[in-house]
Amino acid sequence: MAAVVKALNAKIRSNPVANYLCSTHFWGPASNFGIPIAAVLDTQKSPELISGQMTGALTIYAFTFMRYALAVTPRNYLLFGCHFVNAGAQLTQGYRYLDWHYWGGKEKAVQKAVTAPAAAAAIAK
Repeated sequence: MAAVVKALNAKIRSNPVANYLCSTHFWGPASNFGIPIAAVLDTQKSPELISGQMTGALTIYAFTFMRYALAVTPRNYLLFGCHFVNAGAQLTQGYRYLDWHYWGGKEKAVQKAVTAPAAAAAIAK
């Protein structure tokens, strides 16, 4: 049985594409893409749900592993791309958090909600 497994492994590893698809250089970033996908989808949700501390931590994480992806040998461009997307999404979320909590976004939303019914009633008359 061990000889069969060894022969199968040798067959898979002889093909460069199959070798790459069976490596951690592929499966690590592929499984890690859940984080940036979730972050991009979260940009459609209300900014009051954003955690500033978690966004900051994920931004640092993304930039750290972008650097790591280029420091390992061979360079892992798939991992770099994953964390590049994550960094962009986290920076977007960070901007939305700051705008909502510190730059008047919450007040603008309240003002818009108050004036919207009055404007609709004026148009209807």
